[in-house]
Amino acid sequence: MLGKQEVISTLEMLKYEHLDLRTVTLGISLLDCASDDVRVFTARARQRIETLAAALVTTCDRLGATYGVPVVNKRIAVSPIALVGAPFTAAEMVEVARALDTAAGNVGVDFVGGFSALVEKGMAAGDRALIDAVPEALATTSRVCASINVATTRAGINMDAVLRMGETVKATAEHTAGDDGLGAAKLVVFANIPEDIPFMAGAYLGVGEGDAVINVGVSGPGVVKRAIERAIEAEPGIDLGRLSEVIKQTAFKVTRAGELIGREVAQALGVTFGVVDLSLAPTPTRGDSVGEIFRSLGLASIGAPGSTAVLAMLNDAVKKGGAFASSYVGGLSGAFIPVSEDLEIAAAAARGDLSIEKLEAMTSVCSVGLDMIALPGDTSAEALAALIADEMAIGVINRKTTAARLIPVPGKTAGEHARFGGLLGEATIMALPHGSGGNAFVRFGGRVPAPIQSLVN
Repeated sequence: MLGKQEVISTLEMLKYEHLDLRTVTLGISLLDCASDDVRVFTARARQRIETLAAALVTTCDRLGATYGVPVVNKRIAVSPIALVGAPFTAAEMVEVARALDTAAGNVGVDFVGGFSALVEKGMAAGDRALIDAVPEALATTSRVCASINVATTRAGINMDAVLRMGETVKATAEHTAGDDGLGAAKLVVFANIPEDIPFMAGAYLGVGEGDAVINVGVSGPGVVKRAIERAIEAEPGIDLGRLSEVIKQTAFKVTRAGELIGREVAQALGVTFGVVDLSLAPTPTRGDSVGEIFRSLGLASIGAPGSTAVLAMLNDAVKKGGAFASSYVGGLSGAFIPVSEDLEIAAAAARGDLSIEKLEAMTSVCSVGLDMIALPGDTSAEALAALIADEMAIGVINRKTTAARLIPVPGKTAGEHARFGGLLGEATIMALPHGSGGNAFVRFGGRVPAPIQSLVN
């Protein structure tokens, strides 16, 4: 283990490259707030959140200033609401979402995650009520994020849930038509969702976690890009093995910085430290782009031939560096390719260098999946479900996490622009072949059986 002084020295080397702690997420269990009376539950949940998270923002700001690494986002994740709110109707689930939104606003955090359901093998009453509530819940709140897990390598793919989520994504976008379908940007569908993601919109507190836990997400695409450029300049003829080592060493330093600050936040709040998630999560800011790394490594653009190989190398090196730096690496930890949240990726999509098909191929080796993709408003619920199913299949077969955050922008067509604001960014709407028609495949329903890879005992 490195001492604090060594980590601070590392931070001094990196601070001019705009390293930041992308998110500190406080996970809060609401299991002991359960009640069959929604008014009792929401009162208990608000009190618990506002008590435990009262000092989260000020603590993060203070420690960020102390170490010279700003904490960009402060967030909360709660137990899956479909579980703790199992007795509630869809209308009552909306009340719960509004209570979470109020509590998040009162403590000053950016987002609250955990309006979630785990339905990879089937849907219980609480799951169905929560999914039915999602469109109105996300349209009438500003901070609440929703995630639904519809597949695992162990269970297979719940195609009934996949179709339902295609319909839900469509309805959620339509409920926020005046904001380019913004609600759908806060809704993500997963395969193999981890229980300790600090990043939104997928964060929730897993049922195997304790009462309260701090998980941190450290991002540094700009730091990695500049490390690669320095190495190429300093060592003409450097090969990919050596460049992978540079990425790995950079990821090591960033992970150590994140764990140090995360542990201090946890200690100050009197809660448990969970994991550090080193995911190269970009923002819509120049110089903070995963897409720019592809150019640094010699490609004309992300989406060009070689992009999947570059992403595989990048993802692997980041994971190796993080695993060497900490025994508590978790969440997703790799590279994100969210189209609207990354200026270079958004530009590549607008130029036509990056298609849906190429993005899907790249998700076989990235950390998440089809992320923040603006689609034509006339994309059908069946087409959305089929696209989700494709992404779930990649995760299930490869025993990895994949996700789909799709935004069918009401009233707009391919080539037009959608703006979501803040970290969610903006993007050119991408064409989806056969997107406006029906899809009989997703209406067969049932469960795609778990693959042979699931038999690991």
